[in-house]
Amino acid sequence: MSILIHPTYFPSISNFVAIANADELVFEVDDNFLKQTYRNRAYIYGANGKLTLNIPVIHSQKNRQKYRDVKIFNDENWQSLHWKSLLSAYRTSPFFEYYEDELKPLFEMKADYILDFNLKCFEIVCECLQLEIPTSKTETFQPIVDGVKDFRFLVHAKKEQPQHLENYTQVFNNKHGFIPNLSILDLLFNEGPNALNYLESQTITPK
Repeated sequence: MSILIHPTYFPSISNFVAIANADELVFEVDDNFLKQTYRNRAYIYGANGKLTLNIPVIHSQKNRQKYRDVKIFNDENWQSLHWKSLLSAYRTSPFFEYYEDELKPLFEMKADYILDFNLKCFEIVCECLQLEIPTSKTETFQPIVDGVKDFRFLVHAKKEQPQHLENYTQVFNNKHGFIPNLSILDLLFNEGPNALNYLESQTITPK
């Protein structure tokens, strides 16, 4: 099964459920950049509950801007802030130290374009998960596609469809209960090598 999906910032668990159960992955890279999506945000579980990590971007004066052309606003020290947030949220999790050395360089590298950075994050997460999947990129934007299952709807952070995913143990469960469908990092830090088994055992239905 081939699937079509948007590259996002440390994708949500529902994104990775679709990816882990696919045979081939096609990245949508020729669409317009929209606000309020996972393209430049991820959600993690902090001490006070759900926490947003947002990558600042430079918005064009034009009405529409291709995702591939959107630059990161690096005048803000967002990478350092995101890494400190991850340390605060997950340093006591069972597997944070296990993956720390692989992930930390992402928050120290120079990143100009949001799409390129998201693809690099995806590559590193796949290494951590030990997930191998062939990938390709779209060359033109098609609202309706044939021959692949369309999971592009998963990019919407604000109008998300409810997905029934199994609970797993989270660091602050006893404070705020289980928070579903956070960034893949939440699953990785809490479940470690079992994360891929978890993803493969879940089901996401395309629209």
